[in-house]
Amino acid sequence: MATEFVEGLSLLTLSVEAAVAAPHQAKRDVDTRYPYTGPAVPIADWVDQTVNGNGKGYPRLVEPPAVKPANASVTNNVNVISLSYIPNGVNIHFQTPFGLDANPTVHWGTSASNLCSSSTGQTTSYDRTPPCSAVVVTQCSQFFHNVQLNNLTADTTYYYQIPASNGTTASQVLSFKTARAAGNTEPFTIAVLNDMGYTNAHGTYQQLNQAVTQGLAFAWHGGDISYADDWYSGILPCESDWPVCYNGTSTTLPGGPPIPAEYDAPLPSGEIPNQGGPQGGDMSVLYESNWDLWQQWMNNLTTQVPYMVLPGNHEASCGEFDGPNNILTAYLDDDKLNSSAPKSELTYYSCPPSQRNFTAYQYRFRMPGAESNGVSNFWYSFDYGLAHFVSLDGETDFPYSPEWPFVRDTTGNETLPTEAQTFITDSGPFGEIDANNWKSNEAYQQLQWLQQDLAAVDRTKTPWVIAMSHRPMYSSQVSSYQADVRDAFEPLLLHYGVDAYLAGHIHWYERLLPLGRNGTIAQSNVVDNNTYVTGDGTSLTHVINGMAGNIESHSTLGTDPVLNITAVLNQRDYGFSKFTFHNASVATWQYVKGDGSGYGDELTLVKKNATLSR
Repeated sequence: MATEFVEGLSLLTLSVEAAVAAPHQAKRDVDTRYPYTGPAVPIADWVDQTVNGNGKGYPRLVEPPAVKPANASVTNNVNVISLSYIPNGVNIHFQTPFGLDANPTVHWGTSASNLCSSSTGQTTSYDRTPPCSAVVVTQCSQFFHNVQLNNLTADTTYYYQIPASNGTTASQVLSFKTARAAGNTEPFTIAVLNDMGYTNAHGTYQQLNQAVTQGLAFAWHGGDISYADDWYSGILPCESDWPVCYNGTSTTLPGGPPIPAEYDAPLPSGEIPNQGGPQGGDMSVLYESNWDLWQQWMNNLTTQVPYMVLPGNHEASCGEFDGPNNILTAYLDDDKLNSSAPKSELTYYSCPPSQRNFTAYQYRFRMPGAESNGVSNFWYSFDYGLAHFVSLDGETDFPYSPEWPFVRDTTGNETLPTEAQTFITDSGPFGEIDANNWKSNEAYQQLQWLQQDLAAVDRTKTPWVIAMSHRPMYSSQVSSYQADVRDAFEPLLLHYGVDAYLAGHIHWYERLLPLGRNGTIAQSNVVDNNTYVTGDGTSLTHVINGMAGNIESHSTLGTDPVLNITAVLNQRDYGFSKFTFHNASVATWQYVKGDGSGYGDELTLVKKNATLSR
């Protein structure tokens, strides 16, 4: 494929003919060539191996569904409702344990008392483990419904209701406000958060709800959403090289005291001190239940404002790594309860099929991938007022991505890997890789799309362009994946004058100095420690915003040094960030502490030659 070189950086140049003619690796769904040999339903509770709980072992948490059933005899229910943007409208996503008796429908209008319009949509489902037939009706989702309301008036409040169907109860009349049209110059504020889960996230949750009441436009969640894959944390014994050890009396967590009050819950009888918390897993000892409960917990937000998401590593599969004595290998590969294995042998096929390849993430949200020429919930963009927002997949679909495609596992003339060649988090590609050339930026559909998307931005309407993926490009906590993320995205983001690159993954708050290619500090764009010049193509503002919560608690540097690229580092407080766009020249970023004590950081971004008036 043809390339051009701009300031020594290889950028993609695309033609329709080249894109059509080049052979591609087929986009992959769940692979089942090798059998799953673990338990029918993995449950990380040696004391209580029941799905719904028998009163022993870890508690089975309950969060209220989006719709309260009309009577006690419940056969079906709307348990989750979530909004997202599409161009000139919204997608209303709702979830039920069982199917409906007709196409999903939403009644809507501009008056709560006159829902004079109706729209219908589509339903998808997957064979989750366990199925909802084995779970409490109001605590399970297996059918996923999407109804799009199109051609809506910008910046307008609409009311909506989901009618009853096949045993469900009709929802209350709810409301949302549509996005402001591109070019609208009125100020607005969004919430940006990463790495949330349930454990340690209650303060963040409270502050988010407060922000919604104050007029928050939408929330943008940059991956590691429910921490469903930490379902097994409560069966992993404590070990010295992992700083979390919950024992119900003298829990230790990274970041120092105070230890959140929830860890005062006694260790259930029969359970061992472990790397988890009071629930065992982040919310549940079952992978799917973590998703169900987190989404139901978030209903108060997601029914009112669009909740835009992108993928993180904890969405990939049912697990990432083994623990002491390879306890998970014994359980998932050999169906041996509370046992051990000689070595870790977790593969792609160690998870139940429904818990591989970002399956739950693909079904449980509906982002505007198709409408922005992106792909599903993985990469997409949208406009709101003065800003263009770009969601990127920092986990798959670029060279040396953290989660590997099968083509990277193969050797020699193999077209598919053997079971032993795979790893538990192998995923994607979700777009195409031209000619299977997985080492080349130019081959990836995601990076082709990114160049096209950024080239099409009208900066007279949306002068602010903000990009986010789950993985940072730089940090004082240096890791090998950062160079790969940089090599994939940084040249394009700088070339097109993107203002900021937001990330999470590292469980702390870290604001960096403005950085050019390969981490050069753009000192000329530092007005002072709390004011940066941005958007001129010489540097990006980088923020690692990974402190919303989660069972794994905070990251810490230990004895490693804070690098000179780091302006602010907080390894102790949970929270999220507010991003306010005041006008075409000035925006402010505020790190909101989850404990309600105020701001942990504030930053003003200004365009070159702009004044600081708001």
